Amino acid sequence: MIPVLVFFFQHGGRVAAAGCWSPADSKRSFKFPSRPGRPSCHATMPNMLNVHLVPHTHDDVGWLKTVDQYYYGDRNDIQHAGVQYILDSVVDQLLKNPDRRFIYVETAFFFRWWKQTAPVLVSFSGRLEFVNGGWCMSDEATTHYSAVIDQMTMGLRFLNETFGPCGRPRVAWHIDPFGHAREHASMFAQMGYDGFFFGRLDYQDRDRRRTDKDQELLWRASDSLTPPMADLFTGILPNGYNPPDGFCWDQSCDDPPIRDDPDLEDYNVDDVVNRFLMIASGQSLVYKTNHIIMTMGSDFQYENANLWYKNLDKLIHYVNARQANGSKVNVQMRLDDFFPYADNAHNFWTGYFTSRPALKRYERLSNSYLQTCNQLEVLGGPFSGSGPFGHDDSWTMRRAMAVAQHHDAVSGTEKQHVANDYARRLADGWQHCQVVVSNSLAALSGSSAKRIYCDNLNISVCPLTESSHKFSVNVYNPLARPVTWPVRLPVNGTAYTVLDANGKPVDSQVRKNRGSAANELLFQVQAPPLGFSTYSVSLQRRGPPPASTRPRTPPAIQNKFLRATFDPDTGLLSSLSNLETKQTIRLTQNFYWYNASDGNSSVSNQPSGAYIFRPNSSTPFVISRTAKTESLQTSVVQEVRQWFSPWVSQVVRLYADSRALELEWTVGPLPVDDDLGKEVITRLDTSIDSSGIFYTDSNGREVLQRKKDFRPTWDLEQTEPIAGNYYPINSRAYIKDDVNQLTVVTDRSQGGGSIQNGSLEIMLHRRLLYDDVRGVGEPLNETSDVFPEGLVARGRLLLTLDRPQSAADTHRPLAQEVVLQPLLTFTSGDLHPNTRLEFSGLQDALPPAVHLLTLSQWGEDSVLLRLEHQYQSGESKQHTQPVTVNLQVRHTHTHTHTHTHTLSLPPCHCHPAGQTRTHSLSLPLSWLHTVSPTVTCQVAGRSHTHTHTHTHIPNL
Repeated sequence: MIPVLVFFFQHGGRVAAAGCWSPADSKRSFKFPSRPGRPSCHATMPNMLNVHLVPHTHDDVGWLKTVDQYYYGDRNDIQHAGVQYILDSVVDQLLKNPDRRFIYVETAFFFRWWKQTAPVLVSFSGRLEFVNGGWCMSDEATTHYSAVIDQMTMGLRFLNETFGPCGRPRVAWHIDPFGHAREHASMFAQMGYDGFFFGRLDYQDRDRRRTDKDQELLWRASDSLTPPMADLFTGILPNGYNPPDGFCWDQSCDDPPIRDDPDLEDYNVDDVVNRFLMIASGQSLVYKTNHIIMTMGSDFQYENANLWYKNLDKLIHYVNARQANGSKVNVQMRLDDFFPYADNAHNFWTGYFTSRPALKRYERLSNSYLQTCNQLEVLGGPFSGSGPFGHDDSWTMRRAMAVAQHHDAVSGTEKQHVANDYARRLADGWQHCQVVVSNSLAALSGSSAKRIYCDNLNISVCPLTESSHKFSVNVYNPLARPVTWPVRLPVNGTAYTVLDANGKPVDSQVRKNRGSAANELLFQVQAPPLGFSTYSVSLQRRGPPPASTRPRTPPAIQNKFLRATFDPDTGLLSSLSNLETKQTIRLTQNFYWYNASDGNSSVSNQPSGAYIFRPNSSTPFVISRTAKTESLQTSVVQEVRQWFSPWVSQVVRLYADSRALELEWTVGPLPVDDDLGKEVITRLDTSIDSSGIFYTDSNGREVLQRKKDFRPTWDLEQTEPIAGNYYPINSRAYIKDDVNQLTVVTDRSQGGGSIQNGSLEIMLHRRLLYDDVRGVGEPLNETSDVFPEGLVARGRLLLTLDRPQSAADTHRPLAQEVVLQPLLTFTSGDLHPNTRLEFSGLQDALPPAVHLLTLSQWGEDSVLLRLEHQYQSGESKQHTQPVTVNLQVRHTHTHTHTHTHTLSLPPCHCHPAGQTRTHSLSLPLSWLHTVSPTVTCQVAGRSHTHTHTHTHIPNL
């Protein structure tokens, strides 16, 4: 048998975060150096099998219980778990033995515990290490990269400010997410992590990797970044994230303890050591190196850490009493991702890509709210936090959004009451941000008139616009380029005058409404970059609802860019044309539903559930082969309303200046009185010869190629022809051939695939009657007081048709508009004559390739500014080019001073070129004395981080 050396794991020789704790300061403002007298890592032996034991707990930031219930140990009738007791117990045990180690992940919980716990007065250098370091362990399929960066920033900032440089995690640790995105690996590499460990991957992929000893790899996580900028050492854990069989010593486990008194009849040291050595030896056969890892812990374990450590100490002692030799190394490379994930032949975890569609949309909308709140907190200066509407800041919203990135939050895999709690937190965060936004807009506009937020516009409800004779609409644009945006407001009048910020009339239209109000007012607005524009609306006439719709299918709707035709017999879409490029494709679209498996089949007993998608048949049921239609054609918008059934309808809409055809779908409540769970899709069938290939984005950023029934790094035996070909779509998917590319931009994370050549299907909604036996313990069957018959979901798909070589020039900015959409606020009556009706935080828009990713308050005297190049390498002739940006930070309010930051943004293998432009950012001098923006500049995915600090003390 291979000689074995066993010890507690610790990463790379760094002193770990909590290892820096000191009794010297009781104020918790720590910047501790490492202690050279006490190395944090145990010595390894090159001629032995080195077994790294990793004591850990996996503490979900919400799953079966809410975040608060998990922290306090409440509702143990659902699950016995109390995070505060885990941390209390672990710290106590670490203090008792300097050789013990522990890793911790979820900063959201540690932050709360640290605030409530007295400073530890005994140094235990190197014993507690933070890994990952984000506010939570984010989901990798349904999260947008901007929100992931924000939640990582929150956690890492707390660790840095609390523990200094030694609090910096060096290992990314994603042991529980249900598949792994390439963009996450790319972000971790760019953040400076040395390695990445995860536990879940497809069972066929794992079997192949075990056979080939290919469980350690170099993940090349970007096509655009110059190696090794996005290269990340990646290790696959041997047992998910659980301990080896027979070696779980938690109070929740039944394995026998180590009984090491030889005078006792049940002495078992030899048996335990022999079993451990056999497990270690077997594990060494599926890894290439003489270093293997064993996770010693699991969900919410170590509440009584003494049980674990007493036995681990004994295990290490007795195993190391026997010693000897072994090793050769070769690391393989991976270029794709780890989706979809299956744990067995008929168990594909692809349902959660769509589960809880309303929560997924609310999370995405909340991200847009948060970015607007962050920006206005900066632009409004000190008035944003303390003004006529009260005192507040953005932190409640930041924390709510960070928690929502958890892999059992936006993923939709939590219990219903926990989903409700996530939504409640987001709503509460937005209430706090509304104070900030109102104060800031008051400061920037010079008007302290009360601002109204119509949060129910998605269902055509806004009491102010429905009742007021005169009101104004403030349109704030969080993008760093101007936008044109359609506004649809519920009203009860039949004629209105709309004036822009310059007092010029705006073309508008009133038509019959779908909501509680009689009518709907439509007009298009324009807003400057990082700023607002104000529109005034006046009632001109009341009366009966206008007869603006016609109960027939028009032959086509079109503007100067696109033309969409309809089949007069069925009412369905029949073709789409790009009038600029003279392209036309056959395009038919309809709605279908898959009959969800109830687990009662001879092939498998696996039902569809919150995690798993398993249809009973590869052929979905068509909801209707025809649609009842009404049409509306005005100078503002042309649309066709389609009704497929009492629970499926759609509006096909084309605005006057839009390059995208909008499909606004409404699905629900899904009927289940036939005892059949339903998974509803929309399918686009085209004349594009896609050859079984389609493309999806990774966390809203780079795009990956997908191929039906294929995995790039291993031979797939396909057992689920539908679910096994579904992938996460975070913001877009497309199919193409040499001539045409059809791109679909989504408004939330969804699952989809290309099951047939030239076809793209996207799952919109799911209602299931059985639990899929993955721990959540209840079926995905969403009802509420509002929707007692079942959830009704509404959303948008935006379709573009372009030449493949220029398609990104349309879909990249379009996707950013959907993620960061304008915020509408309202005031009643006439505006004050001195009100500022238009404002921009930029002197000029940023270049089309450059996206303003972050502008937020960092400290009292500093802001965080991130810029990125939003185009992937090679996807655009026009925009995948070098960009040089000169930033002049211009302080407003009383004084004006300029700091210039010149940022070169080259793509791969290119040198800076092109014309230099100057872009000024307006910031309040009285609020911003130190400008310390961390500017993440990314071209085609390439990332450079520049930190510039210019300190200026104004002459007041």
